[in-house]
Amino acid sequence: MRGVNADSRKVTAGSPGTAPGSPAAAPGKPGTAAGKRGTAPGPVPRLAVPLAVLAAVAAAFAYVGVVDPNEPGHYPVCPLLRYAGIYCPGCGGLRGAHAFVHGDFAAALQDNALAVAGYLAFAVVWTVWAFRAARGRPLRLEPGPAHLWALGGLLLAFTVVRNLPFGGLLHP
Repeated sequence: MRGVNADSRKVTAGSPGTAPGSPAAAPGKPGTAAGKRGTAPGPVPRLAVPLAVLAAVAAAFAYVGVVDPNEPGHYPVCPLLRYAGIYCPGCGGLRGAHAFVHGDFAAALQDNALAVAGYLAFAVVWTVWAFRAARGRPLRLEPGPAHLWALGGLLLAFTVVRNLPFGGLLHP
């Protein structure tokens, strides 16, 4: 058998080496065991991953909503704030999430406005992802270099402004 891959041989019904209960042994049913080749799964299996991600995010928000980050000892302190005295872009994010869960949106914006914008952006992207998944279409997020540089510039500007004396409104 020169030039032929042994795994590429087609198995027909009733050929030697075919188990009696295997899908290939069932006459008139080519393809998979269900006999349906190429059919798309229903909307519930297609939504499994988006729903699992939503459940994980909801569990994290529920935990932060129950365990108050304003009380010392529950969460670690930001190392950049502890050792350098500089607010990083994430400083105040847990306190903002706690306030967001409890419906205090003004306090959430005060703790970390960028994190609140991130929560809202996640909600929009997740909704688009869920609708596309229900229709059997993949979500393609392909940010180009300009988008990534803009995001990095936004994080850097937020960090710099919140650490300047006139950026007191952005302090957590």
